[in-house]
Amino acid sequence: MELFFADDIQETRVRLDAEESAHCVRVLRHRPGDEISVIDGVGTLYRCALEIADAKGAEARILERTPGFGAHPYHLTMAVCPTKNIDRYEWFVEKATEIGVDVIAPVIGERSERKVLKTERLKRLALSATKQSLKAAIPQIAEPQSVRDFIAAAPASALKLICCCFDDVERLPITEVLRRQAAAACPAQPSICILIGPEGDFSPEEAALARENGWIPVQLGPSRLRTETAAVVAATVVYLVSCK
Repeated sequence: MELFFADDIQETRVRLDAEESAHCVRVLRHRPGDEISVIDGVGTLYRCALEIADAKGAEARILERTPGFGAHPYHLTMAVCPTKNIDRYEWFVEKATEIGVDVIAPVIGERSERKVLKTERLKRLALSATKQSLKAAIPQIAEPQSVRDFIAAAPASALKLICCCFDDVERLPITEVLRRQAAAACPAQPSICILIGPEGDFSPEEAALARENGWIPVQLGPSRLRTETAAVVAATVVYLVSCK
């Protein structure tokens, strides 16, 4: 299934932007009468009939709507410190989108080597990965903020987990915490926030602030993982525990 994205969707019609139109008409050579599948980025898939095969502005008639296409039974926010090598962070964004994530929040820690991050390319990667993995909702890419600000602003109702490497802090296995939540008759779509630190981990002050604000320290196993690997592993565990 080839998916196209459109944010210009009316009652009965869909209009693709220039980039999506060119891909539809010039690359894939769709012609009037062909059926195409379009996502709106917020969760709905539209089965459409192409009527105007214009490489600068293709238009299609909506035949059927499928809400919740490719959805997962949880709301996951991955707050991850950008890596020094930006390619590694981009890999995380792509893979987390494929697995299932709702918000990717870049956070800057006191020990972060990368202090500046532009989000436009991350948004394009998230869109591409959303279409590739057959989903209709594109993850939100938040603007960067400090670890401290994110800790303080996280919703009180969410299950808040911080992955850290401090030996003097009791860290529960992430699978144990997630399964405990699932067994406690929590909401049908639980809200989960996972915080992943930079290459040098969180500072002791950041970790202490997180615990004071209700964050649960967790560990992902005995291996020492890179930032981006830890983030993908955490997203995968949520997916596997929740999607039964």
